[in-house]
Amino acid sequence: MFDIIRYTPEKAGEWNDFVTKSKNGTFLFYREYMDYHSDRFMDYSLMFYREGALYALLPANAEGDTLCSHRGLTYGSVMMQENATAEKIQQLFLELNDYLRGAGYHKVVYKTVPHIFHRIPAEEDWFSLFSVCRAQLVDRSLSSVIDLSQPLKWHRDRKYGINKARNNGVTVGESHDWAGFWAVLEENLKLKYGAKPVHSLQEILLLSSRFPENIRLYTACKDGLILGGTVIYITHTVVHAQYISASLEGKQLRVIDALFDYLLHDCQWQARYFDFGTSNEEDGHILVEPLIYQKEGFGGRGVCYDCYEWNL
Repeated sequence: MFDIIRYTPEKAGEWNDFVTKSKNGTFLFYREYMDYHSDRFMDYSLMFYREGALYALLPANAEGDTLCSHRGLTYGSVMMQENATAEKIQQLFLELNDYLRGAGYHKVVYKTVPHIFHRIPAEEDWFSLFSVCRAQLVDRSLSSVIDLSQPLKWHRDRKYGINKARNNGVTVGESHDWAGFWAVLEENLKLKYGAKPVHSLQEILLLSSRFPENIRLYTACKDGLILGGTVIYITHTVVHAQYISASLEGKQLRVIDALFDYLLHDCQWQARYFDFGTSNEEDGHILVEPLIYQKEGFGGRGVCYDCYEWNL
C-alpha cells in the first residue's frame, strides 16, 4: 500500500533529494526548474510513500478533470527509486488511479521519460501503462540521437557546410550572450513559423543562473556578430539541444554545421548520448523532412518521446 500526498513547497528539499537519487530523474524535475512558470500551471505533483519512505514522485498539473504529466516539461513520468520493482509500480498505478478517481479526475495524460535519460533501466511505468491503465498512445515525437560511444559517419553535405563556414571566418564556442542569441532565435521562429520560443529571454536567464552547469549556450559568430547558436541541456546521460537557430546570413554560411562539428568533436562530454531534438509537427503525425535530414546528416537516429492517455 502507498500513501499518496500532494506536493507542497515545504517538501521541496525532500523532492529534490529524491530526484537526485532516482533512476530516471533529471534536473528538469528539480523544483527550482519546475516552478519557474508556476503561474501558468496548477501544480498537482504527487509523492508516493511506502512504509514511511518516499518511493516515487509524479510531476503533474491539473487541467479541469484531467491530471497531466507536467505540461511545462518535455517529459514527466513517475520518478522511481533505484530498487523499484515492476510489481510495486503496478500497485502504485492501481492506487494512483483510485486516488485520482476519489479526487474527481476523469482522465490522465502521461509523458514518458525517453530511455536515453535513464541512469539505469527504468521502464516499469511503461509496462504499467499497458498492463494496468490500458493507456492509448496519443502523441509520438521523433528525436534524432547520437550514441557518442559509437557515432555514425557524417553525410558529406555536413562536411561541405563546415568548410564553408570556416572559410568565411566563422568562429564557434561557448557564449554568455543570451540576449544576442535570443534575438536570432526569436526572429528565425517568427519568420519560419510565426511562433515564439517556449522560454522568454528573462526565463532562460533565470534558469541558466539556477543551473549554470546544466544549461549552456554555444554560438557561431562572424566579426563579433552572432549568426547562430544552440542552447544545450546537460543531464547525466544526455546532452540535449533545447534550441537550434541561425539567422539568414548564418544559414547561408552554414554556421550550424560548424557549431555541431565543434560540439561533437571538440567538447568532451561525460554523457553517452547527444540529442538534437524532435523533427515533427501535429502530435507526431507530420515529419519535418528538411529538419530531420540535417540532424541525420550528423549521424542522429530515432528515439521516440511518447505521450499516453487513459480514462479513469
